Amino acid sequence: MFPEPKEGKTRRVGFLLLPGFSMNSFTFAMEPLRVASKVAREPLYDCPVFSLDGKNVEASNGLRLEVQGDLASASAPENIILCGGHNISGFDTSDFMPWLRSIGRQGKVIGALYTASYYLAKAGLADKTKCAVHWEYLSAFKETFPEIDTSNELFEVSAKGFTCVGGTAGLDMMLNFISDLHGFELARMVADQFVHERIRDRREFQYFGLSARYSIQDQRLLRVIQIMEDHLEEPLSLEELSKIAGSSRRQLERMFSKQFNKSPARYYSELRLYRSRQLIMQTKMRIIEVALACGYNSSAHFSRCYRNFFGCTPLSERKLPSQTQKL
Repeated sequence: MFPEPKEGKTRRVGFLLLPGFSMNSFTFAMEPLRVASKVAREPLYDCPVFSLDGKNVEASNGLRLEVQGDLASASAPENIILCGGHNISGFDTSDFMPWLRSIGRQGKVIGALYTASYYLAKAGLADKTKCAVHWEYLSAFKETFPEIDTSNELFEVSAKGFTCVGGTAGLDMMLNFISDLHGFELARMVADQFVHERIRDRREFQYFGLSARYSIQDQRLLRVIQIMEDHLEEPLSLEELSKIAGSSRRQLERMFSKQFNKSPARYYSELRLYRSRQLIMQTKMRIIEVALACGYNSSAHFSRCYRNFFGCTPLSERKLPSQTQKL
């Protein structure tokens, strides 16, 4: 992925830490490059770290990291990796977005970790055929950028750069890059340093399949759950779901009661409400837009269901600090 350096053997890969960046995602992407130089006993990579204003930047876990420069300094490396956090729209991008578009025009390799793919898309630099997005932000991303084809895979690589869902996927991505550039043996040795027994391919999915996630073997039930997840905006009736499962409505209700101790209607409703919460917290969509995107015909009905389940209205939820577990 990273092109040959203009001078010498050292590739410069700069990391731009956005406010509230994920320390987890940053570490798993940067450390394999450092370790590769250590194992190879030569400076294969130089990894300077930057922030928007050149000041130390706070990660999502509260730790502050010292940086080497600001946006102007970050323009120097041929390869730039944006490190995002959970607070997608919580900082001023008036200087950042023009800088990012300028970097794109210069033909530099631009990578995005975790939620930073949002900024690539906003700047018009995301690959519209494939863009890897963390599963937690996938719904919000699709609603905000419907023209971009999103991916459930660990990372995606294009001629412009790459996107990565963050977390440990950054480690696998960098190990794949090291293997391509310096050979599998070096990548394996770097993986050993992390006690990482297997280098995952980019095509692997971010999370367990339905069967492993719920410990379900009944293919009829798995099919119904998948159909529910695929039809949140236009919910299907229980009769339609029963037909898909090849069972009666009563049989479907027994399957859900045995597996989840709740009715299929309740399970379906909770899926839609959890999806709506993601959109409330991660986008600026109007309440009625969120309601329609999750299968509710009116904002009033949606707000009542939301309050009954989460204990607060969608509008008040949006004003609260996010309590969602972050990487």
